[in-house]
Amino acid sequence: MPGDSLIPVPEEVLWRPRSKRSSTLSNDAQHTCSRDIEEVIKRTSKRILQYESQMQELSIKLAEGLSNFRAMDSLMQGSLDELKRDTQYAKHALEEHIPCIHDDLDNSLISLEELSHTLPQIQSHVTEIRRIYDSGQKKAKNLVTDLTWLNTEWHERWRVIIFTNHSPVSRWWTATMRILFAATLITFIWITWVAIVGAYTAHRQRLVWGERLMS
Repeated sequence: MPGDSLIPVPEEVLWRPRSKRSSTLSNDAQHTCSRDIEEVIKRTSKRILQYESQMQELSIKLAEGLSNFRAMDSLMQGSLDELKRDTQYAKHALEEHIPCIHDDLDNSLISLEELSHTLPQIQSHVTEIRRIYDSGQKKAKNLVTDLTWLNTEWHERWRVIIFTNHSPVSRWWTATMRILFAATLITFIWITWVAIVGAYTAHRQRLVWGERLMS
């Protein structure tokens, strides 16, 4: 600036007359001032351009930040709405479903208690039914065996009673049949033996009588 630094003066200006010297100095001073002002204006405009570019960049960043903020705000608003809905559902479940679950649990406990009392009775009934079933099955098998035995021929029944131990009759009847069979067999053998001996004796006597007659 003019007040801050000394302006250099050429030597030909110093050797001029005073009037010409003063006019020359004033012209040089004006030229220097105008040049300084132009430089100041250039620097200022350059700074203004820099400030404008910085302002534009800042405005772009602010717009991007505002857009991101709006997006985040919408996401947070959606999350908040979902959280509110979940809270309402949870509250509704606590108010509606939890008491029903407690009631169901109470009813289940009551039913379990009743079952614990009735289960021994049911178990005894099942045991009795099983015993009756086994008895009926056994009777059915015996009945089938008896019917099969009654449909068997009499000589086959006698053979089974006398010669085997699988006949469906009592021991007394088995012993009686075996004794009768033994007695019959012995009688038959004795009769057969007597007949054979008699025939043999008759045959011998016939031979003797025949020899006597011939003589």
